Amino acid sequence: MVNIAFSSPFSGKAPAKDAQCLVPDTDPEAATRGTDSTSTGRCLLTLLGLAFILAGLIVGGACIYKFFMPRHKLFEGQLSYIEHSDQNEEPYYLPISEEADIREDDNLALINVPVPSFSVGDSAAIVHDFDRLLTAYLDLELQKCYVIALNTSVVLPPKNLIDLFKRLAAGTYLPQTYLVREELVVTERITDVSDLGIFIYQNCVGRETYRLQRRDQIIGFQKRSAETCREIFHFENFFATHTKICEQ
Repeated sequence: MVNIAFSSPFSGKAPAKDAQCLVPDTDPEAATRGTDSTSTGRCLLTLLGLAFILAGLIVGGACIYKFFMPRHKLFEGQLSYIEHSDQNEEPYYLPISEEADIREDDNLALINVPVPSFSVGDSAAIVHDFDRLLTAYLDLELQKCYVIALNTSVVLPPKNLIDLFKRLAAGTYLPQTYLVREELVVTERITDVSDLGIFIYQNCVGRETYRLQRRDQIIGFQKRSAETCREIFHFENFFATHTKICEQ
């Protein structure tokens, strides 16, 4: 509290001592500026230190993941097959030219299928999820997804697929095998892909997604001439598969 005294004309003494209270010993603005400057410097040093710590954690985590975590196995392979029973027929060579990502730890197989150079066919990315027991075909040209129950009698489990692609990549297993055909039909559109598992979700989110059913399992279903079909040649077994996906 500051006491302010007023001098009386009848007083013989000047209130010099009280007048000194009106003038502060130091400049408040200067004191405030000094405090703010010190606080700002401390904040900048703290933020800089946190940035260095965060950068170290990110780099260290990346190094640990790179050298200690199990990597997904990437393979390239090529399968030779004949389309008919005539053994004198020239064989076709069906490649996986980009990569096959077999994740045994995730119980998953991702197969990239290029356009065959020998005949008709469409490029696709195929996801076989053995946990969800689902297969998703992503048509890379149309950017559409098609989902169906996993056919475990056709698709090898990840562990067996790894062994097959190892042998194909090493050139120690190059059989002349045969072709299996399957015809799938679009039945309905899937509006929410979030419950199809994270891997199918990553491939199909933001794209038109449809449910498939095998034609031979649809009772009373008649083949119609107005159908539009896509054809994918691929292999996830010791034989090649010709998958035909049709929609009206």
